[in-house]
Amino acid sequence: MSSDHTRRETAFTSTNGYLAAAGGVGLLALAGLTLRGGMHPLVFVLATIVGVVCLAGLYMLQPNQTAVLTLFGKYIGTDRGEGLRWAFPFYVKRRLSVRARNLNMPTLKVNDKRGNPVEISAAVVWRVRDTAQALFEVDDFERYVAVQAETALRHLASQYAYDDGDDLSQGQTTLRAGMDVVVQALKVELQARFEAAGVETLDAKLTHLAYAPEIAQVMLRRQQAEAIISARTKIVHGAVSMVEAALKSLAERDIVELDAERKAAMVSNLLVVLCSDKETQPIINTGTLYN
Repeated sequence: MSSDHTRRETAFTSTNGYLAAAGGVGLLALAGLTLRGGMHPLVFVLATIVGVVCLAGLYMLQPNQTAVLTLFGKYIGTDRGEGLRWAFPFYVKRRLSVRARNLNMPTLKVNDKRGNPVEISAAVVWRVRDTAQALFEVDDFERYVAVQAETALRHLASQYAYDDGDDLSQGQTTLRAGMDVVVQALKVELQARFEAAGVETLDAKLTHLAYAPEIAQVMLRRQQAEAIISARTKIVHGAVSMVEAALKSLAERDIVELDAERKAAMVSNLLVVLCSDKETQPIINTGTLYN
């Protein structure tokens, strides 16, 4: 849609409603006195008509509430005043709140970047920024916001993997680990989609994120296997360091001379003791390595 044809909000300045109300009541009172006093009928008619017009144009606005005024289908402007206001009675005054609103999205099942099904949901805080766009550029701006928010969340989930893996480059953002980056990307996409309806995004947060039930158990076992591999890698690395330190210490103190075969046997035994996840039982060798 071209910006030249987009309806934008125009400010409308209404009249103080208390003055209009006082004037209308006063004119109607004058009309009653005129009728009882037998004065000219024209005075009665004029006072009555003007008094009714003064009272008919009254309307009230709460804080953060607007009135969108139209005349025979033509947009006149938006009144953002507060309290009792007055405008021409023939203006149609449609009240529209510009307060912040919450959208709690349902849990969606979507595929992440890897194609794995995940469940995701979000809460969005939004409000109407431009009342003319909200009413005249889209058919139902509340429904529009709900549909576009769901579309944005589905698109966002497909741009990131759920968690880290060997197929991802180092430092790549994921849904589970890069929550701040993901939420910021969601805000940007929501604002781009809401722009046509004159709506602004105040905040957005993910409220639910998990693997879909059909693959949750498989992924849990994969995460457990990755954790075990990572732990074993650290254990082996530590054990090798300890064996290296032991051999170096024995050589420096000249406690015992070990040839290559004895060193290999010692390294094997130490690694078994250090890397085993169960208690090891010592075996006393009364012979020699070569007998």
